Amino acid sequence: MRALALALLALATPVAAQKPSTAAAVASERLWLGSAWYPEQWPEARWDEDLRLMKAHGANVVRIGEFAWARMEPAEGKFDLDWLDRVIRLAERHGLKVVLCTPTDTPPAWLTSTYPDTLRVDGSGTRLGHGGRRQFSISSPRYRALSKRIVSAMATRFGRDRAVIGWQIGNEYTDESYDPAARTAWHAWLKQRFGTLDALNAAWTTAYWSQTYTDWDQVPFNDKPGNPGWMLELKHFITATWVDFQRNQADAIRAHSAPTQFVTTNLGGLGWANKFDRYAINRDLDIASWDNYVGTGHLEPYRNGATHDLARGWKRRNFWVMETQPGFVNWAGVSNILDRGESRAMAWHMIGHGADAVLYWQWRSALNGQEQYHGALVGPDGEPLPFYAEAAEIGRDFAKASPVLAGTQPVSTVAILQDYDSRWAIDFQLHNKDYDQIGLLLDYYRPLKDRLGAVDIVEAARPLDGYRLVFAPSLNVITDELAAKLGAWVRGGGHLVLGPRSGMKDQYNRLTVQRQPGPLAELLGGRVEQFYALDETVPVSGDAGAATARIWAEQLSTKAADARVTMRYGKANGWLDGQPAAITRAVGKGRITYLGTILDAAAMKRFAEGAMSDAGVAMLAPLPAGVERMVRVGKGRTVTILVNHTKTPQRIALPRPMQDVLAGVTVRAVALGARGVAVLTAEGEDR
Repeated sequence: MRALALALLALATPVAAQKPSTAAAVASERLWLGSAWYPEQWPEARWDEDLRLMKAHGANVVRIGEFAWARMEPAEGKFDLDWLDRVIRLAERHGLKVVLCTPTDTPPAWLTSTYPDTLRVDGSGTRLGHGGRRQFSISSPRYRALSKRIVSAMATRFGRDRAVIGWQIGNEYTDESYDPAARTAWHAWLKQRFGTLDALNAAWTTAYWSQTYTDWDQVPFNDKPGNPGWMLELKHFITATWVDFQRNQADAIRAHSAPTQFVTTNLGGLGWANKFDRYAINRDLDIASWDNYVGTGHLEPYRNGATHDLARGWKRRNFWVMETQPGFVNWAGVSNILDRGESRAMAWHMIGHGADAVLYWQWRSALNGQEQYHGALVGPDGEPLPFYAEAAEIGRDFAKASPVLAGTQPVSTVAILQDYDSRWAIDFQLHNKDYDQIGLLLDYYRPLKDRLGAVDIVEAARPLDGYRLVFAPSLNVITDELAAKLGAWVRGGGHLVLGPRSGMKDQYNRLTVQRQPGPLAELLGGRVEQFYALDETVPVSGDAGAATARIWAEQLSTKAADARVTMRYGKANGWLDGQPAAITRAVGKGRITYLGTILDAAAMKRFAEGAMSDAGVAMLAPLPAGVERMVRVGKGRTVTILVNHTKTPQRIALPRPMQDVLAGVTVRAVALGARGVAVLTAEGEDR
């Protein structure tokens, strides 16, 4: 376990993927359309017809293998990959590329019964059994060895197969394990991380409540709430364990694969899940991919769009949507179908935000199993379902638009910072049950998205070159190193806007000895005197006009003569009355602003647009409510995608003649029907 802990600790230093340029370029060379297919569930005589129907609706890629370990290795050490080869050859004959998945999300029954030590133990100490999925332990050395063996066999056979475009590792990483091997690795990790118990006790302030540890084995290992420093470090350990579990398979693939084959994993949890750091997960991968589901109800364009932008920010380049719903799911409270035409609008929404691929889950309804009722393109009888016709329309769209969209991506001069340490730190101690970090991020995102063709959501610790304006809604953890980077960027001409709860914590989740925003207080020329969880709304006024503050409010003060108060609270709880709610200061060539509360939507729109104006960010003309504009640029062209997310037809006048890619004509205006889409291009106009 010491060797594993050393390997995990080394993951704190990111290692770039071995072949990102070639593989990522192949993944973005066209628009990809396909679905997840499970040929192992069906008679081989049926495979050809399935592939024919895929090709007929416009698919050019198919995803296979992720749950087929029992078919690939029916008994320990006895591999059967010939059937998989026949599947790939048939796909190639129909002109489809293949994404080959490692089957490690669903170990076979012979494995878990022979080696029960490979089964996951949940936070309460219960060992899982067979019959579902994700019942394995990511820390088990035996499970890793068995996983590497099957993946190596697959990569040896298909690593240079001309029909295989890429690899997906596992499926929707989810839960860590608390088994004995994981516990041993945790304590070894802590020894390597801190060196001495004195250092650990100091970092976590364990003098509080007599938590001081005198032996490494005393440090808890479970999923229950506890010391905030311990909780944050446990998240780092879980992240590193997942990264090492993934690297075990990625190394096996790359030892045998061609440089054109990408390696990815499909992250689930509706994008925003934070069981582990998804930036760290993606550093070793060639491309990012995620699984985009609506569930109950209908597409929420802002939240869903921001999630795509989050995924694009994991590697700061285009991504794949490896799974999305063909109309409906089976797991939601009400698994309603999306309106006719809504899935087409949703597909173009993905592409507009930087997706280069849209794959549906799943191709054909399974006869049995836990997801029988899930939407599909083909029914259990093998005949197309009604959704198939909409998928065919999407296929025709993609065929027309692929030549102009290949090699393009969303580009923005405005970014929102997202940080997993900060999200964990706040979620551990909300202080107000209504403090929703994703909701707050969306408060900033909506007005930006309305006036820009693209908004980036990026990792706080990475370089900010190229951005004029950056918002950090809840940057709770600010280290000295991060503060130095942000300060240098501001002095060089960047405009930084900090939101509430910024700079409260250091890297160990301790309260900083400086008042908020901690190590950025000197740059700001002001600080937070006190924070307040609000049980009622509070009036605010200033540069953003009359407003209402809710949920959270911070009482600010200026310390530098050139720091300026831009908003003040009205009559409130006596503590906030007349006190600064927002302050700003010009520093070097740039500016830093602190907004200490959560504003109503109208005021946030004025605030965000004011920040864009001050930073010299070019804003596009507003569109009718419910119509979204997305812009991708590259290869000497600008591609604008318009999606009408409403059921009301809209007519949009264009600023100049543009080529309507889907209609094949030049237009000065576009008529968007209910859920309508337009793809427009103007040659030679990189933004």
